Amino acid sequence: MKKIFFIVIIGLQLTVASGQSFVKNGKNVLSGSLNLDSKIAFNNSEKIITPVLSNIEEQKKSVWLAAGLSAVIPGAGEFYSESYIKSAAFIAVEAAAITLGLIYNKKGNDQTNYFQNYADASTGWSPLRYAQWTLLHIKELNPNLNASDYENKVIQNGQVNWNEMHVLEIAVAGRNGMDGQVPGSYYSHQLPVYRSQQYYELIGKYPQFAVGWYEFSGTDLSKSFIYGDPLPKQFLDYSVMRGKANDFYDVAAKAVLVVVVNHIVSAIDAAWTTHNFNKNLDLHASIETRDYGFITVYYTQLNLQYRF
Repeated sequence: MKKIFFIVIIGLQLTVASGQSFVKNGKNVLSGSLNLDSKIAFNNSEKIITPVLSNIEEQKKSVWLAAGLSAVIPGAGEFYSESYIKSAAFIAVEAAAITLGLIYNKKGNDQTNYFQNYADASTGWSPLRYAQWTLLHIKELNPNLNASDYENKVIQNGQVNWNEMHVLEIAVAGRNGMDGQVPGSYYSHQLPVYRSQQYYELIGKYPQFAVGWYEFSGTDLSKSFIYGDPLPKQFLDYSVMRGKANDFYDVAAKAVLVVVVNHIVSAIDAAWTTHNFNKNLDLHASIETRDYGFITVYYTQLNLQYRF
């Protein structure tokens, strides 16, 4: 009798267990029954964990920031917008222009020192020689003038008085406020401040200053010179020297212009590149997981978006 009662109890437990699953902490757990466990697996299958995709708006680039970066450092805005080839191109132009400018500016400085030293040499150009020759030939330059009226004022203690020299030059040219221009006079300029930039320019530019060169008269100031006479070779050589320095400075100035233009063009291009970046296709890769029962599968998802 006891054996029959035990068998009945065991049978009832198996019957109840075959119709339910156990819940622990709010989740289904294995019951030990193949039939029931299969149902649990089916109910839990294909649960998709939705991935958190990148926020497209956060990936957009700032047009103004890109333009500002390139305005300061050409190519920086393009780099920010991930246009690396154009970024490298703008940087290369900037580096080349700056290098070229520095090289030719130094060449100009070196050439300037060269022609200035040439002019300042004892066998170069002398303001005293120029003043002495002008006083000696004052009648040839302007018949209305007398050297005695100027010589003690223009040359004092073996030095040229610049202000009085300017008075003499104006008088030779006939521009004293009373007389008209003297026919044939070629004293059209006043000697600039000693060793100033204009000083070095004019002594190799206008014929009136040709008499100050050593080659023209040396220590013999008796040689005449009027407008139209051949210029001394030293005057012409000096003009070429000075012109060469100016050519170097012109190249350096053009290089500076290229630098400025490169900043402007790069800023505009960076804005345009960033605008296109924000419009073009964006490719975002994400990993999704999918649960099949008690098996988790990982797969790659591609998201395409185009902004109009």
